[in-house]
Amino acid sequence: MAKQTQNNEKIKYNKFPLRKINFILMAVFGLMIVLGFILMAGSSNGEEFNPDIFSTRRIVVGPLLSFLGFVLMAVAIMFRKNSSDSNDK
Repeated sequence: MAKQTQNNEKIKYNKFPLRKINFILMAVFGLMIVLGFILMAGSSNGEEFNPDIFSTRRIVVGPLLSFLGFVLMAVAIMFRKNSSDSNDK
């Protein structure tokens, strides 16, 4: 009877879809998205023309970093680490 209780607890534990590594990866890629938006941000001076709005940092690096962060966020959610613990019965 005790063995059946242990098996039920193990089954309940394994049903949780996300592990610690998933949350760590999501946090890292979330910071990557925020960093991309920070790189795209500019000054709030709207009175005169500022040629800095066409800089590579704002039109290439920032959006690319944010886009990769969003794509990798999906990968972080679906990431499944293969371990020997899942093979134990």
